[in-house]
Amino acid sequence: MSREETGLGREEVGAGREESGAGRKESGAGRGEVGAGREESGMGRGEVGAGREESGAGRKETGAGREEPGAGRGEVGTGREETGASREESGTGRERFAPGPQGAAPVPARTLNALVYGDVDLNLIDGSAVWAQSTVQALSGTGCRTRLVLKAPVRTGRLIDPLTGLPGVRVVRPHDEGLVPGATDKPLSPVQASRLLTRLDETDPCDLLVLRGRRLVSRVVADGRFDGRIWAYLTDIPQSAAELTEEARAELTRIAEAAQRLLCQTEELRCLLETWVPEAVGKCVLSPPAVPDPGFPVPDHDQPHTPFRLVYTGKFAPLWNTLPMTRLPALLAEHGVRAELHTVGDKIHDDPGDPEFRPAMARALNTTPGVEHHGGQPRETAMKIAAGCDLGLGWRASALDASLELSTKVLEFGALGLPVVLNRTPAHEALLGVDYPLYVPGRATLDDCATAIAHAAQDPAARRLAAERCREAADRHTLTAAVDRWRGHLERAFPPAPRALADRPRPLRIGVAGHDLKFLTRLLDHFRAVPGLELRIDAWPALARHDPVASRELADWADVVVVEWCGPAAVWYSRHKRPGSRLIVRLHRFELDAAWPRQVAIDHVDRVICVSTYYARRTLEHTGWPESKVVVVPNWVDTDQLDRPKAPGARFRLGMIGIAPSRKRMDLGLDVLEALRARDPRWHLAIKSKPPWEYWWIWNKPEERAHFDAVLRRMQTSPLLTGAVTFDGFGADVAGWLRRVGHVLSTSDDESFHLAPAEGMASAAVPALLPWPGADEIYDRRWIHSDPRAMADALEGLGDDGWRTAGQEARTQVREHFSLDRVARQWTDLLLTGQVSAPASV
Repeated sequence: MSREETGLGREEVGAGREESGAGRKESGAGRGEVGAGREESGMGRGEVGAGREESGAGRKETGAGREEPGAGRGEVGTGREETGASREESGTGRERFAPGPQGAAPVPARTLNALVYGDVDLNLIDGSAVWAQSTVQALSGTGCRTRLVLKAPVRTGRLIDPLTGLPGVRVVRPHDEGLVPGATDKPLSPVQASRLLTRLDETDPCDLLVLRGRRLVSRVVADGRFDGRIWAYLTDIPQSAAELTEEARAELTRIAEAAQRLLCQTEELRCLLETWVPEAVGKCVLSPPAVPDPGFPVPDHDQPHTPFRLVYTGKFAPLWNTLPMTRLPALLAEHGVRAELHTVGDKIHDDPGDPEFRPAMARALNTTPGVEHHGGQPRETAMKIAAGCDLGLGWRASALDASLELSTKVLEFGALGLPVVLNRTPAHEALLGVDYPLYVPGRATLDDCATAIAHAAQDPAARRLAAERCREAADRHTLTAAVDRWRGHLERAFPPAPRALADRPRPLRIGVAGHDLKFLTRLLDHFRAVPGLELRIDAWPALARHDPVASRELADWADVVVVEWCGPAAVWYSRHKRPGSRLIVRLHRFELDAAWPRQVAIDHVDRVICVSTYYARRTLEHTGWPESKVVVVPNWVDTDQLDRPKAPGARFRLGMIGIAPSRKRMDLGLDVLEALRARDPRWHLAIKSKPPWEYWWIWNKPEERAHFDAVLRRMQTSPLLTGAVTFDGFGADVAGWLRRVGHVLSTSDDESFHLAPAEGMASAAVPALLPWPGADEIYDRRWIHSDPRAMADALEGLGDDGWRTAGQEARTQVREHFSLDRVARQWTDLLLTGQVSAPASV
């Protein structure tokens, strides 16, 4: 996500020298394309061209994740390449919420139309079927009109009947309604499902298509109709680096490029996807399991039954240990515990590797002493059966310990006040705590499980603590929370129509021009989604190279033209402005040292945007432009994507995003690290950056090579630094990377804004800055320190509680001032009215 400048911008474009010829590189004094010099290691910015070229109303893929020359890093989350001025996009017709009175809930302006299909059989109760039910319930709760399309003929209404009376919900029964020609009683195949969804969309177009199942999603993506509308819930994907083959990565890349959102059940799954599938960055949102309120009085479990009642609900499969589970009553008797096992469910897996499993499982459920099998039941009935027991079973084969998924049954048991015996896994520790008392010990064998159950039966205090932890976890995963989460996702994806656009006879036409649009990517996504705005892009292939015919078409078409970078494009558009249109130019930092600002016809420019008040003053001093034309709109920070729980050990890890060129002053970061490690060896420094030698315009300079030679030599020879600095892969997965970082450093000599500390703040990392010019006009002075020693003293002095408190305060500050939603509103106001609210700082 980080959009850090690494050279002059920063290609040290020389003072006003324009590039000519087809993509010629100029070395020497750092000439070249602006934007090649940006250290972009973060999530969501950069390479407006990584993956999809859109022209007119159609879209064609041009290669996933391709980097533009000189752009440094990809907005691999958006995956759109804008070529020429022919691209036109309009947000009309997708309005979801209109603003209501302050403090009131959003007022529905146009009901969104959701289509939901899971590659699941709703006749059988398991986690995937419950997902389909709860997803429809949550979407209905947001006010969506929702169609649930069934995969299989209806044989029981246990899961479907509760949905039929929900507002705006329609259950589509393809077999009963004759919607699939030649269909038998077999469930729909992915090919049949994709064709059916296409026909349903032709007669009643959906705004979002919610899908579950990797094979299904891949089929729908291959058919191509729903690109940009797919909300894919993926759990059946490789969940470790070893399983992520190149073929699997290619498939997931295609899915990410076509999806509007990727719904991830856990934070761990989201981070895995973003690390290995850069195109997923910025599209992954959390969508954990949801459990309904029981809807009936939950009994008190302080006094267990005799015999002690165990309960399991869900599917019966080898990895879920359901066959050995039936032996628990007999085994517990050997521990002196009388017990009985209650089971609910009717989905017994056919295991190709063990053809005897299914008949053996059925026999065990129906004939084993101490086992009472209740068969398949409606969800509420199943919950009542479980509520009448003493202990839930979430014990599974150790082969699943690396799973990045959450068990719905654990949450349902928690909602019923039941403690649960389950495996110790990273996901469960994150959910219930490392000191949860009822983890299955050892290697989680059958005997180990019996030991944990005996402990629960014989230790009321352990049972009470476990029940409390499970209840707290369930409280974070209620259906009400799911509705709120979905509402937030939808409001972000389908922003409201500004009132100023309501009475316009046609959409407001916005043209965006420039050679490097990585700093605008999420804003462009926002403009595309706003009803009443129509967007076209004039993407210059190089700093001073473009198609004059395409640029002229854009200038003649647009009501408002936004030029990114005050370079040759700004000069051209200022001289070819259409009367009656408005022209906005955004100036960053390096342009002030070039000749272009003096070449701009400033009388034809309506607004010049700077990202900080310091650089706004410098711009006025340098150019002599009218003060009324220069406004401040800060850089945006995707606070929602960056706000993730910290990993253990983050408190003692410093982070730097981008270390080149030398003015980023990695050497001062090492000063801070040495001062801290002299007192406590737990401190480390993580660096997310390309190495400087990968930037030719930097590495060509002897002084740059000398600086980094000294820095790297120091890391090898200083006893305090040996083994204390790690270089992490350059890429878009900054949000996941920041989970391991507790403090983000900004030790530069000079910055226009420096997003790295702001992004760290959004992750609840504590920012630490040296006083580069203008820093105190952007960031709270409490985060700014006089020198590396003072910085180290301040960081050490926080302590554990102080660090957490400071991180929460930093997160609040950046949300209030630089959040993507706030900055997008400022930009929208500027586009509509030419005015912008007061500049923000923390």
